[in-house]
Amino acid sequence: MLKQVVLGLMFAATSASAATSKDLIKSTQSWNGNKLPAYALTQPEVTIKEIIIAPGEKLPWHQHPVINAGILLSGELVVQTREGKKLHLKAGDTLIELVNTSHTGQNISTEPAKIVVFYLAEQGEKVTILDHEHKD
Repeated sequence: MLKQVVLGLMFAATSASAATSKDLIKSTQSWNGNKLPAYALTQPEVTIKEIIIAPGEKLPWHQHPVINAGILLSGELVVQTREGKKLHLKAGDTLIELVNTSHTGQNISTEPAKIVVFYLAEQGEKVTILDHEHKD
């Protein structure tokens, strides 16, 4: 009986912690202040990408036709628009990406920059378009 009480107390002590939840980012705007577009989807499809950018690597100019958000897990990135707006991200930073706006990113650290990005699009549609592929 004493053994059961002791085991019960030990279990209660180890399970006293509870799960927590906090918003890392929540907004109706992308990082440059533009309002996110409203759009309806017939069949929504969520894509989660892990993107790894080598030290010093610069991404090609591109756009996202859909709302997306991410978190930088390692490294340091500078994201820039053609108009010269910049966002400097360090590991742990979150962002709501630009929609239908040309931009590039460069890893300015000495370690790989790893970012996880969540996209919401129509099923089967591209989530990233290189600028040379973009048609207005």
